[in-house]
Amino acid sequence: MKVRILVRLKPGVLDPQGRAVHHALEGMGFAGVEDVRVGRMIDLDVADGTSDEALDDMCRKLLANMVIENYEIQKLSETEAA
Repeated sequence: MKVRILVRLKPGVLDPQGRAVHHALEGMGFAGVEDVRVGRMIDLDVADGTSDEALDDMCRKLLANMVIENYEIQKLSETEAA
């Protein structure tokens, strides 16, 4: 089973990388970008029987810093996983 984990900073947490990207976009002449938040995407290939609880546990214990980040778990179809 293909699983995608999206990890993003919680609202209110400063995002220096997002600020740098925003500044660079403005410098390149891209107007209208009001804010940029940078996160990360983690793709996992897990056994079909892997439970939602196990995936949640992976995120809470390793993949996301629960103090400053939120995460979203997406189970992918065959076409999305390609």
